[in-house]
Amino acid sequence: MLSPRERMLKALRFEEPDRVPTFTNLTPQIAEKLGRFLGLPSEPEDSFLSTRISHTEILLSLGNDAVGVGPGRGKSKETRLCEDGTLIDEFGFVCKGTEFYDEIIKRPLEEAETADDVLNYPLPEALDTWRWRKAEQMIAKYSSSYAIIGDLEATIFELSWNLVGMEKFLIDLVMKKEYVFTLLDRIQEDYAFPCGKKLVDMGVDVLWIGDDFGTQRGMLISPDFWRKHFKPRYASLISRWKKLNPELKIAYHSCGSIFPIIPDLVEVGVDILNPIQPKAFGMDLARIKRDWYGILCLFGGVDEQEILPFGTPQDVKQEVWKRFQQAGKGGGYIIAPSHNIQPDTPLENVLAYFDAVKSCRYSS
Repeated sequence: MLSPRERMLKALRFEEPDRVPTFTNLTPQIAEKLGRFLGLPSEPEDSFLSTRISHTEILLSLGNDAVGVGPGRGKSKETRLCEDGTLIDEFGFVCKGTEFYDEIIKRPLEEAETADDVLNYPLPEALDTWRWRKAEQMIAKYSSSYAIIGDLEATIFELSWNLVGMEKFLIDLVMKKEYVFTLLDRIQEDYAFPCGKKLVDMGVDVLWIGDDFGTQRGMLISPDFWRKHFKPRYASLISRWKKLNPELKIAYHSCGSIFPIIPDLVEVGVDILNPIQPKAFGMDLARIKRDWYGILCLFGGVDEQEILPFGTPQDVKQEVWKRFQQAGKGGGYIIAPSHNIQPDTPLENVLAYFDAVKSCRYSS
């Protein structure tokens, strides 16, 4: 029997391990239910994208083959609870808790109009040593047995538009306002690159980057516009990270339908595509497997929009087996839901999902 680390790395070499590997993530609400059920801690990490690096003990007990690490908060920059019940973090996001997610109600650059507005914004220090303490501890504890995935999603586009607000950012991007490109440059060079370099230097096996450019039916911006303004940025980042470690695997995340730019992602050095959202137009797991086997590993594919939350446990097991049959042959597949497991998912479906994953075994 392979160790979880061996299982994951073998799949990434397009070899068949003993069973399909998984790296699955949870929303805090599901983690809390599982924590009570399993008697394990469920408190999420305090970070910009906490779901990818939280709930490790729960997920390993259920069958994850990798551990997620990433940047936390800087020294004395922990998220604060204000008197009015809102939360404010080190980026300057003001959030209000809702039933499912913390919703941003104020953004630090929502009134930005000039390059100086962006240059005067105090972007958190990427290499604050305090930010990396938990990641260092996790790597030291788990790297001998589990693959290590360094998370740096919301790499350029999503962090940028979050600081401004999506509608304003997209309008100003199309209008080619100077501040938009100054902001993209700052996020790319002053935050994304050094954070990624730190993770590579720490020894992660996979650097997981990405930005959501897909909707259910197509891309949020045109493929040509993406190629002009974002493809060169990813190419620059990935080439520099891979120079630090030629064995590094780059995973790229985008929800939704991004089929037209898959060849471009491969061209700039992406090794793993996530999450292959099955209800999104054109994101056919079996087809992508046929087209890109041996070049692009696939990561995801299990329907989180309908089957995981609303199906029966048997439906969930059949869905997992279906995706394994579509993409498992020959390795090159990490099975996972097409999103973090959401709060409306019954606990029995979560358990059925992990049970099914462990049953997806390759014949010896």
